[in-house]
Amino acid sequence: ARSLTQRDAFWAEQAQLVDWQTQPQQICDYSNPPFARWYVGGTTNLCHNAVDRHLKDRADQAALIFVSTETNEETVYSFSQLHAEVQRMAAVLKELGVQKGDRVLIYMPMIAEAAFAMLACTRIGAIHSVVFGGFASGSLASRIEDASPKLIISADAGSRGGKVVPYKPLLDEAVRLSAHKPDAVLLVDRGLSPMTLVAGRDHVWGPLRQKHLNTVVPCEWVESTHPSYTLYTSGTTGKPKGVQRDTGGYAVALAASMKHIFCGNPGETYFSTSDIGWVVGHSYIIYGPLIAGMATIMYEGLPTRPDGGIWWSLVEKYKVTVMFS
Repeated sequence: ARSLTQRDAFWAEQAQLVDWQTQPQQICDYSNPPFARWYVGGTTNLCHNAVDRHLKDRADQAALIFVSTETNEETVYSFSQLHAEVQRMAAVLKELGVQKGDRVLIYMPMIAEAAFAMLACTRIGAIHSVVFGGFASGSLASRIEDASPKLIISADAGSRGGKVVPYKPLLDEAVRLSAHKPDAVLLVDRGLSPMTLVAGRDHVWGPLRQKHLNTVVPCEWVESTHPSYTLYTSGTTGKPKGVQRDTGGYAVALAASMKHIFCGNPGETYFSTSDIGWVVGHSYIIYGPLIAGMATIMYEGLPTRPDGGIWWSLVEKYKVTVMFS
């Protein structure tokens, strides 16, 4: 109720749940309805709030738990390990020409590198646009054309129900169909499907990562109103529309929701069974739990029994305190 009756006072308090390089000068500028500008004058960084600020107190705590029942992989990244991987990805993005304000389209399965890519983009002030890995070439092409990304990040393949789903041919066809052509394509080779690389355009993540094992990439402090990402609507009722989220308001909203709605605490584990291709995946697989200092489970696979048994085994194993399905 207070958020409605004392809006600015309430959201000024919530703003202290995140780190700012420069404190906001105005909580909400609503002088041009229906457009609102939150935390005007403040500078912050989404990746800093999700990763870097936790290094002092919880560097060795689990941050990202990647589980794939498709490839029988299970890897736990601590906050310090996640920090290192995100910097490696950020260094590769910069090597491939990505700068603050550039768009990066991410078309990937539910693998850890997709999380690295999203966080790396916000780290350097680039704007990511994640496309659900289940979309075929035509849907992907329309999003490439509209977003006009400088770089596309993808993989050789995903897997669903034990069946390999090659991504690279779908991506190549989408680029062919789109009027916009990216400068570069970065590919994670999982060894699931052979890839034919386009000379001069395609780059493989593994060798580039090796070049930047110890590269330090500082966070780019951005205005609160700087876009963090665009995400396209499903397109079921017309042409997909790109929805844009800011940085400061988004970070504060997530931090507040983790505290007041989900009651999540640092050191606990959060499990959202969504996909990063949807807004729930952005907010509650990647950013929200990490901002709250929680570990987050990123799961590739299907519930393998009608009762969702694999999910509950993960809940038990990792002592999940909050599950969002």
